[in-house]
Amino acid sequence: MKVKISRNAAKVLQLELDKEENKGLLVRVQVTHQHGDHAHYGLGLDDKTAKDVVVSTDKGIDVLLDGSEPLLDGIRIDYFYTPEEGFMITNPSKGNHGDH
Repeated sequence: MKVKISRNAAKVLQLELDKEENKGLLVRVQVTHQHGDHAHYGLGLDDKTAKDVVVSTDKGIDVLLDGSEPLLDGIRIDYFYTPEEGFMITNPSKGNHGDH
């Protein structure tokens, strides 16, 4: 499975991971809603479970994914400051470019 993280997203995620209350947790991306070949994604911090795959990224952040969910393979995690500050998760490899 593959995950890409933008520089902005990596900086914000690393700040969260470095907090004392988040020690030992990993970034988790999950499918929160799915219809057809399109999915909506959720992002949080979590502990690894038996069904998880840990994907290392080129930004030094490991991401937990459900290994049985094909819509997670190839996701991209971005962080934007404008027009609204926040994360955007898309999966260009599956045709999901965030233009829902």
